Amino acid sequence: MARLARWTAFGAAAAFLVAGCGGGSSDDGKSSDRASAAASASDGASGTTAALPSSLTAQRLDWVRCKATADSPAPGSDWRCTTLKVPLDWAKPDGETIGLALIRARARGEHRIGSLLFNFGGPGGSGVSMMPSYASTVSSLRERYDLVSWDPRGVAASEGVRCRGDKEIQAAEDVDVTPDTPAEERAYFQDAADFGKGCRKAAGKLMAHVSTTDTARDMDLMRRVLGDDKLHYFGISYGTELGGVYAHLFPRSVGRLVLDAVVDPSADTVGHAMNQTRGFQRALDDYLKSTGQDPRQGSRKIAGLLKRIDAHPLPTSSGRELTQTLALTGIVLPLYSKAGWPTLTSALESAQRGDGSELLELADGYNERDASGHYGTTTHSQRLISCLDDKQRPTAEETRKLLPAFEKISPVFGDFLGWDTAGWCHDWPVSGQYDTPEVSAPGAAPVLVVGNTGDPATPYEGAKKMADELGEDVGVELTWKGEGHGAYGSGSDCVDSTVNAYLLGGTVPKDGKVCS
Repeated sequence: MARLARWTAFGAAAAFLVAGCGGGSSDDGKSSDRASAAASASDGASGTTAALPSSLTAQRLDWVRCKATADSPAPGSDWRCTTLKVPLDWAKPDGETIGLALIRARARGEHRIGSLLFNFGGPGGSGVSMMPSYASTVSSLRERYDLVSWDPRGVAASEGVRCRGDKEIQAAEDVDVTPDTPAEERAYFQDAADFGKGCRKAAGKLMAHVSTTDTARDMDLMRRVLGDDKLHYFGISYGTELGGVYAHLFPRSVGRLVLDAVVDPSADTVGHAMNQTRGFQRALDDYLKSTGQDPRQGSRKIAGLLKRIDAHPLPTSSGRELTQTLALTGIVLPLYSKAGWPTLTSALESAQRGDGSELLELADGYNERDASGHYGTTTHSQRLISCLDDKQRPTAEETRKLLPAFEKISPVFGDFLGWDTAGWCHDWPVSGQYDTPEVSAPGAAPVLVVGNTGDPATPYEGAKKMADELGEDVGVELTWKGEGHGAYGSGSDCVDSTVNAYLLGGTVPKDGKVCS
């Protein structure tokens, strides 16, 4: 089961919406962009700079028709793909390079502002796959922006890493992620250690160079090579943390930044897990209320179901068993969007009758498992990046002491998310870089921070924390009283018009504006 805190709801449908990128026929007359001659590795708050070689700053991007991949068809004719060369190690910009896959659709209107970069979350989400399917949601923004996204380093077509084969992944579904006995606990931590070893073997030296800071520096080189004086950016879920880190490193290069479904930058590993336990329980409570149930009684009923499945996995129509881990994953997925609530009702009712088929289908969607048994690698990249970022490594003993606090917050999600703090990066081959990311950005242009009161994965409180840490006159908070992961494009004309006015016209709303 993937760490839930940073992956967006958009990723859940990726298997059905992806569009591939690769070589193909040349773009019609628009085959390259050139960066400005001057460039630096950072213009951060310290003001220090380091010159970058012209082989990076003056590279020409050959935009070609995107090709289909084994997992997805080619996107429409408006989309072009290319590869950007970036340093493997940003401390050695003259050294070895890697390639980042980019995708773009040109602005339609005459009054083009520049490029608008999108990161859809994760970490580990493929922007190349997601951007074409999200384009209809942001179609109005294409009037003045080129829509651009990319696969960050260590993801999909940008040196993507597969830490396990399909058979190993399916076998690991039998590992109890809420261990009740010493034997289950040993198996849990052994599985975590084995996953890390697999990542080390697959990633090699890249494993130490896939941090959020590395990707933020990639973004600034991307900005320059695309020919933009300022970075215009739309970050969702984990993409908000990435946007905050960029603003800290490059405050003078901040253009118009939107951060939607905001990760709390003040929370460490345990803090994130507790925040998300609250967020998913809050979403579950709202779901239960919508069905006429008392949230406390309804949660106890679901917790009881999970306990029974832990002892006796449910049969499914596929012949596979629904384990407790898969059942919990299946419950989580429809909580990302209010539109998924009826599906959750049907799946829970079937499970109560002893049939785990519907919950298994939901879990497979979250885990990117197709009908042939092939799994995607989003969770591999997610773990690779987050374990390089996160310095905190709770031990099993520390976690056991924390479990009562987690379970008090949520009888459904607390046990899993509590154990996850110890298991996610257990015995990881490289050390984490920080307890919490630095996002302060004094001197930056205003950044629009959008929080949703019913967000399960990145609870609403994180938006205020991000706005505060960005700094006075930088972080501008917009609240939507809604449900689901993310606010823009979720049905609020107030949110959409406010974000559009900011991105298209530069109109900064009053800090604290509320859309109901």
